[in-house]
Amino acid sequence: MADWKYTPAPLEPPPSYETTASVPPKSPTTKIPLPRAPLPLDLPWIRSIRGRRIILASASPRRRQLLAQIGLSNLSVIPSTVPEAFSKTLSPFEYVLQTATQKAMTVYSSQIDSPDGEPALVIAADTVVVSPRGQILEKPRSEADHIAMLKGLRDSISHKVYTAVVVMAPLPSARDPGYALESTVEETTVRFGSDVSDELILSYVRTREGADKAGGYGIQGIGAILVDRVEGSFDNVVGLPLRPTLALIEKVLRDDEDLVDEFAEAAEEE
Repeated sequence: MADWKYTPAPLEPPPSYETTASVPPKSPTTKIPLPRAPLPLDLPWIRSIRGRRIILASASPRRRQLLAQIGLSNLSVIPSTVPEAFSKTLSPFEYVLQTATQKAMTVYSSQIDSPDGEPALVIAADTVVVSPRGQILEKPRSEADHIAMLKGLRDSISHKVYTAVVVMAPLPSARDPGYALESTVEETTVRFGSDVSDELILSYVRTREGADKAGGYGIQGIGAILVDRVEGSFDNVVGLPLRPTLALIEKVLRDDEDLVDEFAEAAEEE
């Protein structure tokens, strides 16, 4: 009789029958294709400004990414260089609105006679995080300040995030003041998890992800691990509420009398 040798059972469970039946065997050289990016939104007013000069008056890569999601990817990024020196005694609503308006007006004025051509659209935004006591939180000044800021947000019941968006477009008509300007301010409530430990906060701070962000965290990145609940617009917390921004862009473009016919023609083509 041949010697029998014990072979231990594999540690991993066997694959399910459904998995075995549905997944064909792969050769070592098989490449999994990347998912296709979705097509951009096909709206009449987006078509009317395609190929024209659109300026984002912000250096935020997050805002640029959000605008790209709706088909505005070919942007000129020209941040405002004017210091944001408005008083923190203003209400958060007024503070973000005045700051975003200043950004838009400054960049629009500097580019209206640019050799690169008159902008068809200028988009500016400003976001602030506000503590339950109404304190407007800036970017953390140091690691110690960063830790204290996040502990304060955790220990409070909730905090608010405000984003102001301002959109401008020139008016070819002689109508004063020569441009259309529309704005909005959006509010979102964010709650940190009460079980977020000091150790987790320290670990997050040392990733440096939140070092350049008002409030000290990025909800679209690792900072999501701190958040328990969002009441309102998620992309408002990221830095640009998309749906209100879309509405503003459409509104200022409809104020442009030269585009009225283009809207009508685009609607007829649908």
